[in-house]
Amino acid sequence: MTIVQGLDYAAVFIFGLTGALAASRAQLDIVGFVFLACLTAVGGGTLRDVMLNRDQVFWVADPGMILSACIAAALVFLTAHLLESRLRALEWLDALALSVAVPAGVGVALGMGQSWPVVLIMGVATGSFGGLMRDVVCNEVPLILKKGELYATAAFSGALAATLADALGASTLLALLICAVITFALRAGSMLFGWCLPVYKSRPPRN
Repeated sequence: MTIVQGLDYAAVFIFGLTGALAASRAQLDIVGFVFLACLTAVGGGTLRDVMLNRDQVFWVADPGMILSACIAAALVFLTAHLLESRLRALEWLDALALSVAVPAGVGVALGMGQSWPVVLIMGVATGSFGGLMRDVVCNEVPLILKKGELYATAAFSGALAATLADALGASTLLALLICAVITFALRAGSMLFGWCLPVYKSRPPRN
């Protein structure tokens, strides 16, 4: 198993947990759990592979990815009631999944010899779009769009750091590790300490 395949498996399982937690908050049945888990788990990676025109979408090439998401759904279906706050658990698992999926997207793009703007976009897309689909389907404000929170910024910063590390001659493993650490640190800092970018504030028109 390659580094990127390992990252894809980890991202699929953790994002699957978040999709199932969203299903538990919506009080869906087991089929709903599996649907949301799989949608969340493979959404970002599917978009990445289609945009990069890979020979096969990653979960088509390896159906074990779908099985991993289904296992995550079943696990949450049986244990979600034990959590004190399913929303908080979802947010932290989503942060962890983001820090795994972004390096996966970066790794695929680098492995295909893509230019640095494409590498950045693939990192952000792989990390963000599964969760975005999950939240839209559940009629929730997507985490990526919550006011003042670092989400896309964390993904972009991690992807940028990996791209720079690769350009400076770092090994693929080191570049992806740097990506994961920076992505998680920024997302966790936003959740714990309120780190954020300035938000737009409307002003009265001038005469």
